[in-house]
Amino acid sequence: MAKRMDDLSVKPVRHAVAQPLNEPWKVGLLFLIVSAIVIILSFTMVSNRTLQWVSCTIGVLIFAVTAYLYIRRGQPTSFHNYHTPIVETLLRSEAVPLAVLNRDGVIIEMNEASSRTLGYHRNELLGNSLAPLVEPGSRQLLNEMLEQALKGESRQTNLNITHRSGFPLELQIVCSPMMKGNEAIGTIVVSHDLSDRKRNVERIRYMAYYDDMTGLPNRTLFHIKLSESLSEAQAEGRLIGLCYLDLDRFKLVNASFGREFGDMLLMQVAERLTRVIADLGIAARMEGDEFALLFTNVKSEAHLIELSKGVLCSIEEPFELKGFPLHITGSIGVITSKIAEDDGYTLLKKADIALVKVKESGKNDCMLYSESWSNSSLERLTLQHEMYRAIQRQEFVLHYQPQYDIISGAMVGVEALVRWKHPVRGMIPPGDFIPLAEESGMIVQIGDWVLEEACRQSKAWQDAGLPPMPVSVNLSIRQFVQHDLASKVAAVLEKTGLDPQFLDLEITESMTMDVAHVSRCLIELTDMGVGISVDDFGTGYSSFHYLKNFPIDRLKIDRSFVRDIQQDPSDAEIVAAIIAMAHNLNIQVIAEGVENEAQMEFLRKHNCDEMQGYFWSPPVPSESIEEMLGLAYIQ
Repeated sequence: MAKRMDDLSVKPVRHAVAQPLNEPWKVGLLFLIVSAIVIILSFTMVSNRTLQWVSCTIGVLIFAVTAYLYIRRGQPTSFHNYHTPIVETLLRSEAVPLAVLNRDGVIIEMNEASSRTLGYHRNELLGNSLAPLVEPGSRQLLNEMLEQALKGESRQTNLNITHRSGFPLELQIVCSPMMKGNEAIGTIVVSHDLSDRKRNVERIRYMAYYDDMTGLPNRTLFHIKLSESLSEAQAEGRLIGLCYLDLDRFKLVNASFGREFGDMLLMQVAERLTRVIADLGIAARMEGDEFALLFTNVKSEAHLIELSKGVLCSIEEPFELKGFPLHITGSIGVITSKIAEDDGYTLLKKADIALVKVKESGKNDCMLYSESWSNSSLERLTLQHEMYRAIQRQEFVLHYQPQYDIISGAMVGVEALVRWKHPVRGMIPPGDFIPLAEESGMIVQIGDWVLEEACRQSKAWQDAGLPPMPVSVNLSIRQFVQHDLASKVAAVLEKTGLDPQFLDLEITESMTMDVAHVSRCLIELTDMGVGISVDDFGTGYSSFHYLKNFPIDRLKIDRSFVRDIQQDPSDAEIVAAIIAMAHNLNIQVIAEGVENEAQMEFLRKHNCDEMQGYFWSPPVPSESIEEMLGLAYIQ
């Protein structure tokens, strides 16, 4: 093969290189003739022997130089001498796969890089046709390229070739004619493996459009699929349904078992969602523990709700994580494409708003988006911003609801209740901003202010000569879980000068789940002399354990039981049982939400200790409490 390549187009190359190298010896020959003439003239015309010998010496030197140039004239021009080393270097090269085919397509030479790309030894391929290695679908294209090469044309294309181990390769092939004179005697094939590059491109695409942990489509791909499905559905006059799913209390799983368990749970949830949705649409992981489901053909909103409940049922089945059974629930916000103006992003936004509503309503349910909620998210953000400014501008005020001894009717305490005096909206009730404050974390700042202001006001009443009585302050769960709560309360009492016996802190049953923290915190508070009450008793995680072991001074029966004690015998029995149980444990009982005399008489009959409610007084400003205490003091 090297010999054949040596014969290719040598003369034009030699001519191009030799032409400039011929000039020096021609000039030397001219100088030789001139010198010879000078020497002859010197011996015939000059009689001085010295000059004659000088002329002769110059002539000899010029002759020698001219002879040397003549001898060397052909050596620099012989590029022909490099052909064999070049061919041998290419055949040994591992950088570029190269093969030489004869006119019949038989491999007559190839380098190691080419044979290694195909998975064969070089000797196994020499003398064999290239065609059997090419996949049937690409053989016609290979034949066309070889025919064009034999006609003197170079072609480039991609061919699918089967590796010896069986997996497919995609090679970029360049076929060039191997010329001898004016005749193509074979084909030189140079190839480049595109498989690695394609795998890398596919990996990058996968990372861009799929969640690496669950294998589900990610937010980007889901948006693309949602837009495509929406366009098709609008063109065909059908509805699509969108569900936005969030796992309830997933953070608790991570906190309790670690992120490894959390990741395992997410993968199992993804598998169930894929199985449930099957051919009905696609499921995607949006972020964290949030998933989106697209149903590409729903009959109605009721049909979508039915599908969503099926998804919730699949999640409620217990999961097994390293042999540990785990039950979780989910919340889903749903929306259909019945409004033609809604694009994909709008549908997703509405489904997310519906999800928030489900979370606020108690979780573990699905809820259809209502157009009346269209501005609720913006309103929440606006309210959150205004609430932050309200803390700085001291727009919050305290109202106080009196608490009465149910036998004597004397005022025995007050409960401090925060109100927001908005400069534009007026008085905002706590139900409109407290949940948002808890969600955003601003409840801690508000709660700290309420605690200090209530203690300051109670001390001010005492300094004014009014009869001292405890003031009750509600603690949020965010305040209660702080490890420095006792020191904060002590600092407030010291700053305001209020005696600890006149401060009563109200906690809820849900705060008592962390037994170690609750026990330590309550003991620190009661050691200071602060009273502890359990608010909304009977509505949370009621447990006799904390009633027995925690230093609880008072139970507050929730208004939901008091409200129906006349109509619902079960509520009446519950209230009577709570009072009896608390008294047996030497715990006082106060009922809240008393609105009429019949309720008060029932509580009095069952020996309830105290009461508060609109029947005797709603929450009022501090000035009204001063008047009430003043009248009671005078009487």
